[in-house]
Amino acid sequence: MRIVILDGYTLNPGDLDWEGFRALGELVVYDRTAKEDIVSRCKGAGAVFTNKVVLDKSTLSQLPELEYIGVLATGHNIVDSHYALEKGITVTNVPGYGTDSVVQLTFALLLDLCLHVQHHSDAVHQGRWSSSPDFCFWDFPLAELSGKTMGIVGYGTIGKKVGRVATAFGMKVLATGRGGGTSLGDLLGQSEVVSIHCPLTPETRGLFNSARLRKMRPSSLLLNTSRGPIIVEKDLADALAKGVIAGAGIDVLSVEPPLADNPLLTAPNCVITPHIGWATQEARGRLMNIAVQNLASFMAGKPVNRIVG
Repeated sequence: MRIVILDGYTLNPGDLDWEGFRALGELVVYDRTAKEDIVSRCKGAGAVFTNKVVLDKSTLSQLPELEYIGVLATGHNIVDSHYALEKGITVTNVPGYGTDSVVQLTFALLLDLCLHVQHHSDAVHQGRWSSSPDFCFWDFPLAELSGKTMGIVGYGTIGKKVGRVATAFGMKVLATGRGGGTSLGDLLGQSEVVSIHCPLTPETRGLFNSARLRKMRPSSLLLNTSRGPIIVEKDLADALAKGVIAGAGIDVLSVEPPLADNPLLTAPNCVITPHIGWATQEARGRLMNIAVQNLASFMAGKPVNRIVG
């Protein structure tokens, strides 16, 4: 089987090994693939892997030999899985590989908003502590997590683990969504920290708009390590500028890389990381191993992690 990986660089910039795929067939790896090159690169392939390269109906209709699509991620909206099902193409994803890394980043963002670690380190290197008349120095309000309420929007595998870590910090946990027992309105009104861990669906797109942000406390913090379009970015930027909420920690944006005029780039007290929650070497290694296992299982006639429609 000819195996094509369309955008392999983000998964493996050189610190992992493609040998698991090579053991299953003739492997061709492209670091990145432009839209106009997708069909020519996939011609003759029985299996194609993609992370963010879109495989829509128009593209798939030109690939009659394609039997298998492996999404190198958990979210699979980049593939027209309904059309793939019609054409008998198996589509799989990779669930659960990044839970620990996403949880870790969630609290990295939160702790930076509470303590402004990088800001204060920069201030020290700029000589501001050396010139201080006191033995200590800070110029942002500092906060501890113990005793505060963490509201989790989306209480699946990641959300539950965020809750366990929050509890270890001494926080009270409220949750809404799958497995959560609190309404979104009550959660927003009662939480000092709101952390988003739900998938992007038609129902969650734009979920955090100006009306919902106004339901949050003026001292509250909003975290998003899920999907960018769940937040209306202009509404969040306005809320931060007007003091509707106190701060935000964001790992995902509606367009990635962001456009230069994205309003969050200039919003006050908004920490933004470049979609790195999934990107630890350990998480990427798990992703690759599961993707290899997915293809091996398909070739053995026993597909796993299959997306149906």
